[in-house]
Amino acid sequence: MSRLLLATRNAHKLREFARLMPGHEIVPLPDGVELPPEDGETFAENALGKARAAAAATGQAAIADDSGIEAQALGGRPGIRSARYAGEDATDEQNLAKLLAEAPHGSPLTYVCVIAWVDPSRGEERTFEGRCTGRLAAEPRGEGGFGYDPAFVPDDDIGGPAGPRSMAQLDDAEKDHISHRGRAVRSLLAAIPD
Repeated sequence: MSRLLLATRNAHKLREFARLMPGHEIVPLPDGVELPPEDGETFAENALGKARAAAAATGQAAIADDSGIEAQALGGRPGIRSARYAGEDATDEQNLAKLLAEAPHGSPLTYVCVIAWVDPSRGEERTFEGRCTGRLAAEPRGEGGFGYDPAFVPDDDIGGPAGPRSMAQLDDAEKDHISHRGRAVRSLLAAIPD
């Protein structure tokens, strides 16, 4: 089992990466390691900055992701500012409420995830992108997922008896199959050494 340092302390992301990467031990960022601010202009810049910092501080191979949601009706916002859309210390609920207030329901959305992999022992670094398209629900539904999941209705979901479901209404296996993060992780796994 290979060991990969995930440059986050976000419990949701740790669980999701562990589930998406069976056969790999996913370990959280040690407490003493500081990550740079997410001030890049792209998801890739932010992910690389975090992975480089984690790898440099620990000497271990590290992965980091930066992800967010892009609303076509808002010119791609919130994009790289998705986690801080309603303010620097905004909650998931506040960010979601702002998106629902600003974008018309039914409008196109894209979830984007870029994962950076940095291996100091090999002197290598790469990025992997995954995307999932969907539409904005009229109101939040479902108890699963996190972030914008309750209002994101993926184009790839065939729906249940009640019609199209939000990401928060999918079970883990369904979500992993179509999600932006699931797609980025599969690209990562196909490319990096075991």
